Amino acid sequence: MHALTLRRLIEQTLVVLLIAFLGLSLIYPIVLTIRGGFAVDPTSDATLLDNWTLTHVLRVFRDPVTREGLFNASWIATGTTLLSAAIAVPLALLAARHRFPLKGAFSAMILVPLILPPFVGAIGFRAIMGREGMLNTLLGTNWDILGEAKGLGVIIVQALHLYPILYLNATAALANLDPAMNEAAENLGAGPWRRFTRVTLPLIRPGLFAGGTIVFIWAFTELGTPLMFDYDRVTSVQIFYGLSEVEGSARPYALTFVLLAASLIAYAAGKLAFGRRGYAMSTRATRASSEVALKGAKGWLAAAAFLVVTILAVAPHIGVVLMSVSGVGQWYQSLLPKSFTLAHYGVALGSDAAFRSIANSLFYSALAVLLNVSIGVTVGYLIVRTRAVGRSVLDTLCMLPLAVPGLVLAFGFVAVSLAWPFRGTVNFGLGDIGAPLDGVVSVVGVNPNPIPLLVLAYAVRRLPYIVRAVVAGLEQTSGEMEEAALNLGASRMRAIRSVVLPLIVANIIAGALLVFAFSMLEVSDSLLLAQKQDDWPITRAIYAFSHRQGDGPYIASAMGVWGMALLTVTLVGASALLGKKMGAIFRV
Repeated sequence: MHALTLRRLIEQTLVVLLIAFLGLSLIYPIVLTIRGGFAVDPTSDATLLDNWTLTHVLRVFRDPVTREGLFNASWIATGTTLLSAAIAVPLALLAARHRFPLKGAFSAMILVPLILPPFVGAIGFRAIMGREGMLNTLLGTNWDILGEAKGLGVIIVQALHLYPILYLNATAALANLDPAMNEAAENLGAGPWRRFTRVTLPLIRPGLFAGGTIVFIWAFTELGTPLMFDYDRVTSVQIFYGLSEVEGSARPYALTFVLLAASLIAYAAGKLAFGRRGYAMSTRATRASSEVALKGAKGWLAAAAFLVVTILAVAPHIGVVLMSVSGVGQWYQSLLPKSFTLAHYGVALGSDAAFRSIANSLFYSALAVLLNVSIGVTVGYLIVRTRAVGRSVLDTLCMLPLAVPGLVLAFGFVAVSLAWPFRGTVNFGLGDIGAPLDGVVSVVGVNPNPIPLLVLAYAVRRLPYIVRAVVAGLEQTSGEMEEAALNLGASRMRAIRSVVLPLIVANIIAGALLVFAFSMLEVSDSLLLAQKQDDWPITRAIYAFSHRQGDGPYIASAMGVWGMALLTVTLVGASALLGKKMGAIFRV
């Protein structure tokens, strides 16, 4: 009894400590951002009760510039989500219900669009879709989509990057449907469209909502793609440019709060409209869905649908590759570069700024992986194998980064660096106490040191991946083997180390790969937190090179190709290890 009590005490203590850690690293930055938006003076140490106003938030809606930014962000997010759904749902229906030529190959390639951040793909998109680009040369036209319709360009690039998230959720939902329900509707005379709208769609709606929510919030708060298109009339870019005034102005705080509030309202509205009233089957599928073989022309048409989408999705990546091997100024009014060179790859690895940024990203990402694996394994075990009070709260906090915009969290860490114990004073009833860590961690200033915040931001942003991977592994592993080890005299820690961890090592590796890959090419945290060149991660260096005259975009493309290769290996590895559980990684 004593051992059981001690075990439960340890489990409960771990839950409390982890909730406290996530409260400080996730909730506290958001609270500071909200406080800055409502404080009369965001630099003041006065409490919000004595120092609050609605003026800054109301000014966001009164200012035509910021109001236009919110409107543009909203329609870009809506357009991206609808276009992603239009691409993903038909493909998911084809893959779930039919066999056709090369289906296995196309299913494996569905993750390809995720291998490069859309802000890097924008470089290739500009080379293809620009006024003097490949498409206009091929068609003999003079479209200026990047000059007159930048918002449309952002939507296309983001949709081609994000549709796999909706596809993964849709295929997972379709796999759980009982085919008998669809057959019953067919026997009652319902046609294909009626069966889809009245039977299939209501049943997969929760899955579509889960993926669509991530796509909408991601597109609504995306910073990198609008920046690369020089589309500054959007809220995320306005926040980025407002970082220079963060020490003395409430405007960036108010903008970030409005962005957060709008994201949460959109999530709640979608949940109320599409999540709560979703239909549920009384039981799981009574039998496996039988795939219908599409033969002849129908089969090749289905394969062609996947092929066309895949070509469109990888077009920006192809553009990045071609740009990386093009001579400077040699890809202009032509289908292909007029001359080729590998010199940009040498610069991408040889120049001090580029090489240092790659080394920095490797270092930051490795530390984030170590932190996340230790936290994720502990959290997963507590959620699945214990009855500690607060497990549901801990699970919710771990999943929160999927619902909270990355830009908001990144700005929150900026706010943390300007608050006690890094800046200012605090009064605990013993007089004013100065900041003990003043100068140790900072984002803005003459000599900033954002490295601890960068690592923490990377880890917090990607924590859901490792937690979901571990939880999936533990749920598939019986706890009886662990109990058997305990009955044979092994300690709890030895049973976990010798029995549990070996059984879920594939899940841990898959989650760690995702954390590492997405941390390496993280955009919002890198652009906001790394202001000094010595601290730049690779994405911050790519952004800087892309705006450098002459060979800058070509070097940025070469660095993007290095990142593309890294993400390809890691995503393929994670997909092979997680299989169909991959879709659960991208659910709120």
